[in-house]
Amino acid sequence: QVQLVESGGGLVQAGGSLRLSCGASGMNLSISNIGWYRQAPGKQRELVALIRDDTITYYPEPVKGRFTISRDKAKNTVYLQMNSLKAEDTAVYYCNKFPSSNAYWGQGTQVSVSS
Repeated sequence: QVQLVESGGGLVQAGGSLRLSCGASGMNLSISNIGWYRQAPGKQRELVALIRDDTITYYPEPVKGRFTISRDKAKNTVYLQMNSLKAEDTAVYYCNKFPSSNAYWGQGTQVSVSS
């Protein structure tokens, strides 16, 4: 069985930073294409960062220049560093394989940014 666990969310003021972690059991994150996704109330889930083919990364325009995805292969962990946070970044953040699998959505971690 595969289980993905997100951690590191919390409350932060606009302009602040958070570092999210994604750990896995039953999956080797070091050889997987992994995305960070977020979903705010009333909005569809969206991809906010991707690492694929070992080191290639992708960020959509709303977070480009502010978010960074990275791996620690020895720890089987994927991180999302979020800087210069804005109120519109408030959402539940999830990690998953890319393309995503419905079998792998976990509880996510809440990020709340106050303006």
